[in-house]
Amino acid sequence: MGTINHHLTDALLMSYAAGTLDEGFSLVVATHISVCDECRARLESFEAVGGTLVDECEAIALSEDSLDATLALIDAMDAAPPAPARIAPKDNVFPMPLQEYVGGDLDAVNWRPVGGGVMQAVLKTGGEGKVRLLSIPGGTAMPDHGHRGLELTMVLKGAFQDEDGYFGRGDIEVANEDMHHTPVAVAGEDCICLAATDAPLRFKGLMPRIAQRFVGI
Repeated sequence: MGTINHHLTDALLMSYAAGTLDEGFSLVVATHISVCDECRARLESFEAVGGTLVDECEAIALSEDSLDATLALIDAMDAAPPAPARIAPKDNVFPMPLQEYVGGDLDAVNWRPVGGGVMQAVLKTGGEGKVRLLSIPGGTAMPDHGHRGLELTMVLKGAFQDEDGYFGRGDIEVANEDMHHTPVAVAGEDCICLAATDAPLRFKGLMPRIAQRFVGI
């Protein structure tokens, strides 16, 4: 995957560990931590803290058959075959968590044009947010925009630059209502990203605002 320079925030990792993130954001987080050793280690530390807090909670009474039910579950787990490793082949573009949503790698995506050579594929998830794959031709600038909520964008292939820096494969950009930017795909190859939002973007130009009604960004 190469060097990853842009990571998830502690708040996002803690929310993911607690299971309180929207499904779309959880998909982006899971995809990122599957390739980022640093964020995965931080997540494990938050999960360990959560486990400690559970241990310190006041004990409650259990039903009489609780032990038998637990032992039955353990027996069932021992009898089941071990799950295959969730590691995608090195030449794949999509990490395994994303492949499980798409149903394959890049060639399984049903792209739809949204203008200017940019293509998108909206992924089906629960919750109110939206998650999509974006394919942006190298050298192409996305419309100048701000945010009405949170947006997580992970680079899967290629790279883009904006006012916040350079984002290469594996990097993740966390944008909130305070951020206004103009991402530009770096020339040389298409930039393919996984992006999740919980509110429509705030476009500055008239044409992007009109197109927004049809493409749902």
